[in-house]
Amino acid sequence: MDTLVRENRNGVNGHQAEQFVAPVASLTENGEGYQLQIEMPGVNKEGLEISVENNELTIMGRRSLPQIDGTLVHREMRPANYRRAFELDPSIDMAKISAKIDQGVVTLMLPKAEQVKPRKITVS
Repeated sequence: MDTLVRENRNGVNGHQAEQFVAPVASLTENGEGYQLQIEMPGVNKEGLEISVENNELTIMGRRSLPQIDGTLVHREMRPANYRRAFELDPSIDMAKISAKIDQGVVTLMLPKAEQVKPRKITVS
């Protein structure tokens, strides 16, 4: 089976100016396209940035840790933001990609272009 969505772990020119955490992701396929889900706890709609450029889908989530009243004794929460990038196959209709976020889970719908969807041919 061919992979139609491939993760790209490199930043711009192989370098990243800011430190990011790679959030976990799940990808499912149906006849119409793909659904990509990415967990970004602490990120809301205003902190989410999604872009497509040169067949690369980039999802960035910025969050802020709650203010601490008192003395911090122990913290396991990372203050870093999230970033994942995926290389998209040309069979995906990039103009119709949609996204939503609900309780820190980003869901992207990546529809297949009409010309690559299976269709039945009527015999005359």
